[in-house]
Amino acid sequence: MTFPDGEELATMSRSYRTIQTELRHGVLWATIDNPPINLIDEPFVTDLIALLDETDTDGDVRVVVFRSADADFFLPHVDVQRIAEYTAAAATSGGPDDISLGALYRRLSEARPITIAVVEGRARGAGAEFLHACDMRFASLERAVIGQPEVGLGTFPGAGSVQHLVRLVGRGRAMQVILGAEDLDGREAERIGVVNKTLPDEQLIAYVERLAARIAGFPEAAVRLVKRRINAAGLPPKEDVHVDAGFFQILARDPASTARMGALMERGLQERSRTELELGAAVGEL
Repeated sequence: MTFPDGEELATMSRSYRTIQTELRHGVLWATIDNPPINLIDEPFVTDLIALLDETDTDGDVRVVVFRSADADFFLPHVDVQRIAEYTAAAATSGGPDDISLGALYRRLSEARPITIAVVEGRARGAGAEFLHACDMRFASLERAVIGQPEVGLGTFPGAGSVQHLVRLVGRGRAMQVILGAEDLDGREAERIGVVNKTLPDEQLIAYVERLAARIAGFPEAAVRLVKRRINAAGLPPKEDVHVDAGFFQILARDPASTARMGALMERGLQERSRTELELGAAVGEL
């Protein structure tokens, strides 16, 4: 890539197991690549922690843009068969009380760089909660799908959706999104405020690229101070994050939820199947 003045962008790559990265003029493009369908598991959690560790100390990274290498899935949800494993990995990120995925996502919200999520596939459950934890969200008009299926599965959105959605869309719409457990397309997600903007595929990356480069070029002290003060006004107390994480851990072991999870596993959950592609509908059919 070349700037209008003809200056070539410096590029640098960082190596993680589940995230491909490239640094271009202050913007780190972080592409999630965790086959077969980008489930949130312990390798991804470990890589996210490493990325946050590195970008918190690397002054060259001013903005991080997350997108997916999979056309169908951004982050579909957690690996429901490895909850203990990814939770243990998340517990290595913070202090003695920060022992959940929600606490790790809180760290994402407070990260030194500005964080932008580009949703070009499905982001549900903790995948949608990852989006909410980022500073900004932009969605594909053709391919974005965002949902909170947890209540339909008998569990609880324990990584931030209760707290973030009330602040993003208001109490009534948060009730509808979480209790309805239905999928939102990009247009509806923009209309109610879940994402900042929805654009056609041919415009999406160029739009985000321009915005990210613009922010990366501004004085860092001003950008960081604005982010800190917006977070002070808009993020939930950490205590509420811990409470929600605890509710998820309790309900994930409840017989009603494990039975519903089992029924969906038999129908192809965690595979590239109709159940995963149309999970909002599949939950309603249980």
